[in-house]
Amino acid sequence: MRIIVSAALAALLSGSLYAQDATGVSDDVFSGRPYSPYADRAFPTNVYFGDTHVHTGLSADAGGSGTRLMPRDAYRLARGEQVTSNTGQPVKLSRPLDFYMITDHSDAMGAIIDILEGAPNIMADPDGKTFHEDFNAGGTVAAEAMFRLITQFAQGTISPELNYQPGNPAYKRVWDDIVLAAEEFNDPGVFTTFIAFEWTSLVAGNNLHRNVIFRDGPERAGQVLPYTTTPPVGSRNPRDLWAWLENYENTTGGDVTAIPHNGNLSNGMMFALQDDFADGAELDAEYAENRQKWERLYEATQMKGDGESHPLLSPTDEFADFENWDVGNLDLTELKTPEMLPGEYARSGLKRGLQLESKLGVNPFKFGMVGASDTHVGMTTMENNNFFHKFTTYEPSPDRVVENGEIHFSNKTADGLAGIAAWQYITSGLTAVWATENTRGAIFDAMERREVYATTGNRLRLRFFGGWDFDENDANTRELAQVGYAKGVPMGSDLSAAPDAKTSPRFLVYALRDPIGANIDRIQVVKGWLDAEGNTQERVYDVAWSDQRIPDENGKLPPVGDTVDLAVPNWTNTIGAAELGTVWTDPEFDPSLKAFYYARVIEIPTPRWTAYDRVKFNVEFPDNVTLKGQERAYSSPIWYNP
Repeated sequence: MRIIVSAALAALLSGSLYAQDATGVSDDVFSGRPYSPYADRAFPTNVYFGDTHVHTGLSADAGGSGTRLMPRDAYRLARGEQVTSNTGQPVKLSRPLDFYMITDHSDAMGAIIDILEGAPNIMADPDGKTFHEDFNAGGTVAAEAMFRLITQFAQGTISPELNYQPGNPAYKRVWDDIVLAAEEFNDPGVFTTFIAFEWTSLVAGNNLHRNVIFRDGPERAGQVLPYTTTPPVGSRNPRDLWAWLENYENTTGGDVTAIPHNGNLSNGMMFALQDDFADGAELDAEYAENRQKWERLYEATQMKGDGESHPLLSPTDEFADFENWDVGNLDLTELKTPEMLPGEYARSGLKRGLQLESKLGVNPFKFGMVGASDTHVGMTTMENNNFFHKFTTYEPSPDRVVENGEIHFSNKTADGLAGIAAWQYITSGLTAVWATENTRGAIFDAMERREVYATTGNRLRLRFFGGWDFDENDANTRELAQVGYAKGVPMGSDLSAAPDAKTSPRFLVYALRDPIGANIDRIQVVKGWLDAEGNTQERVYDVAWSDQRIPDENGKLPPVGDTVDLAVPNWTNTIGAAELGTVWTDPEFDPSLKAFYYARVIEIPTPRWTAYDRVKFNVEFPDNVTLKGQERAYSSPIWYNP
């Protein structure tokens, strides 16, 4: 194990990641290089943080439940300005974001405006008239109407009059303004915006959503209207979405990608081993090729639960039980069973990808990790002391967690039993991108090569390289990225062939804490592989840790400790490390077996948003309300394929 404990001021200032000392680094990495170590660099040296999943008042479920902030409001907050929230509260981020993607729903685009205003066609429809009245009533009535609307859409029973589709004049008018707003706020090099939408596929309430992101400006993206999930114009089948993406690129010469999210609400369908749109038929190579081509990323963490792993799937992983949502599907019309879980979480999806690759020749689940908010209040507020929640109903107030002594539930099961409580939503995730510059092209290209990682809201810096020639001294160089790219491949890549049967892959990993955030507890490497019998396996390795802790006789590392003071609330960085890094060699490598590796960085315990509410509003919560946790980051994997 190697531990780095000194502060890295240069890394904080430049965005590059460095360790401390160049002692022992191979001379051939730097031979022939200019004297200036920063000259003639061909690799990305900047990390940019942004949100790939944002809803404004233009989405029916957001606008209906009280969100009045529109795309331009969301952009202003994200780039660092102060705005007024939907409930009249001033809001500002601690730091601007670098890039932003507004992804309002493609189905029913523009309908919520007409519903709220009571357009004649809406008032002539019985459901439309009821929604008009309930949404304008506000408060709990609007919130209940919002979940009713979600259920109707999920079950395919929504009135066609409310489900605006391409061809409706209001649809194009709203989409054109979304495109225009993205152009107005796109400031290359400073703040980058993307044209995007959410394709909200729901199969009997099972979540198969994808966010569609364009690399292009209006000259190409403006040639099309978003693809919906409603026949005959649209489809809920991902294969049809991929065909639409293919047609877009062929027709316009543009570039586009799709990012799935919330497999934890898909009831096993997100990473299924069969084609659920073809009566459970076997998946084919065409499916695998298209999914790998069009879905190179997966949203592994967001407000509706963290989706990296689950304790029932990873019982030996002490950090798998983190903000899991495992009640049922999106509208809670079907409750969760253990058999569904392997098709829902990122790690199990990556393992299933290895299985399918052995059968089909292509890995359909070869994705990098990103994080996002899925906010429906038109504001990305990713910090626990600044959390404005998922829906307007739950913006900061004394009763957003407990009302009249009872837990406030945002959604309940179909039979009326408890479902998802308002306190169980978590703060926004973020996507971190290693890119050469803050522009649409550079950020999109980095996403397509999967040189990205997910955080649960912090701005921790993470580098992860794999190769065959790293040695322990490589973790000491101040030019860590130079060594990483010269001797290996970055996160999101494939390892080259093993030089011989006796060599194991080595991974250079480094993490630097968020400059205004919490210290780091440990760095772990998560390995998944396909054994000789074709069964998937996994193991989590602690590879670097703080405070000179010593693992016990079973190799288990003692907890880092806890400095959280819930009375304030606050924590101190008197435990943990500002930076950690090491070169780790897989001790159980078999060159004949497929495998993947990704880094997971765990911070020390910090107060959760509920702890800040408890003190701010001077309220008491039941014991089951979680008040603290350990935020984290997940790198994109590196794959080994013999």
